Amino acid sequence: MARILYIEDDPGMIDLVTTIVTRRGYEITGAVGGHQGLEILKSQTKKPDLILLDLMMPDMDGWEVYQQIKANEATKDIPVIIVTAKAQNIDKVLGLQIAKVDDYVTKPFGPQDLVSSIEKVLNKSK
Repeated sequence: MARILYIEDDPGMIDLVTTIVTRRGYEITGAVGGHQGLEILKSQTKKPDLILLDLMMPDMDGWEVYQQIKANEATKDIPVIIVTAKAQNIDKVLGLQIAKVDDYVTKPFGPQDLVSSIEKVLNKSK
């Protein structure tokens, strides 16, 4: 069973995504905001298999969180899917082509869209 860390500032979104992915057999931990997400990453002995990351968070910008994940030797190889309301093409291009995130899902999304993205990225990282 794959372990997922979801870093998001909206507890309601964390609950929604938790419901979606646990029904598919994934184990998920929610972190409210970037600081808490990075703390959870540092404190876990078993690293997640995948990180879902929001971009627009008040405490720490998602791109800053992403840079810290990729700069850390212990977490740099964990795949990251951006889950955000930033739906303009330029944002997707920046994420996928420049920052090299593993996938980019825009809110609002259908449950199957999210699950398909998770399955695609986890299968690719095996």
